[in-house]
Amino acid sequence: MPSNMSVPFLDLGAAYLELKDDLDAAYHRVMDSGWFILGKEVEAFEREFAAYCEAAHCVGVGNGLEALHLILRAYGIGPGDEVIVPANTYIATWLAVSYAGATPIPVEPDARTYNLDPALIEAAITPATRAILPVHLYGQPADMDPIKALASRYGLKVIEDAAQAHGARYHGRRVGGLGDAAGFSFYPGKNLGALGDGGAVVTNDADLAERVRVLRNYGSRVKYHNEVKGFNSRLDELQAALLRVKLPVLDAWNERRRAAAARYLDGLAGSELGLPYVPKWAEPVWHLFVVRHPQRDALQQRLQQAGIGTMIHYPIPPHLQPAYAELGYGAGAFPISEAIHREVLSLPMGPQLTAAQQGRVLGRMVSDIRPNSAA
Repeated sequence: MPSNMSVPFLDLGAAYLELKDDLDAAYHRVMDSGWFILGKEVEAFEREFAAYCEAAHCVGVGNGLEALHLILRAYGIGPGDEVIVPANTYIATWLAVSYAGATPIPVEPDARTYNLDPALIEAAITPATRAILPVHLYGQPADMDPIKALASRYGLKVIEDAAQAHGARYHGRRVGGLGDAAGFSFYPGKNLGALGDGGAVVTNDADLAERVRVLRNYGSRVKYHNEVKGFNSRLDELQAALLRVKLPVLDAWNERRRAAAARYLDGLAGSELGLPYVPKWAEPVWHLFVVRHPQRDALQQRLQQAGIGTMIHYPIPPHLQPAYAELGYGAGAFPISEAIHREVLSLPMGPQLTAAQQGRVLGRMVSDIRPNSAA
């Protein structure tokens, strides 16, 4: 194995080449059809993805942020309402709440899983609370049963942010059908990624699905007849066709991610790195493999110098972003989340990550970090 082998964080080119013939055929099928918006490809993908998620309905939309936003709008959540969100997440989760006109109320994560801590939610509920929006972060499902039990007691909606968790299971059940509705992203780097932006709402609520269908298309069921003030947020025919090629291989590609995660966990055991924790009830799909280190930035720089790509998901928590300065949260408001954001580092991960590439990553990291004296 070459000692100077470079390892990309994620190789989307290799993913395309693996499915090139089928993806190219899907492209030509759409081009030859002459129909590019809300046609047969979107309808077919919606049926197929709903079935994959073990849910009744899927509505294709423009991206994952708009999927969450349209769910909130369709439930009538808006100004004066509050939505409980994780303090530890990508800002899109919060933005969806803001776009609806509601206020995001952050709650700290479980320090082991990095997902929303069910034990801390009740203290954040007020008379203005309308929904809880857990995120299945890094591809690992949040602990949904206690969240749903709490929501039922207070009459709240549960909306899953499943943007990173296509195919993950919780107590054997697919994410996407665990709450009242779920928002998915098909950003190219996701486990099920398009070749551009795309998203979907998945739900067992037929009324909600129909409201989202109207909202995504200018508030219209019939062309030029607008029932409500809607939006332009539609999964296009080309992306739907490409996603239909990728969906049948999603489980196999997720299994490759699981195998890669197992190699990382084995190879990095006993090191000073903080490694992912997986509860017995969770079947993650390893959208990201995230480790923690108190000198994260220096570690990332050394790996970069060695030709190993990494990323930080995410360097600044939402409550400390200038975009949310008006909420008045300062440093120290959410110490668990802030510590996570200071220390996390995402290692190369993806279904096209080769054993040789991963061996290069592990070899470099084992030589670069000290053994854990407690191990």
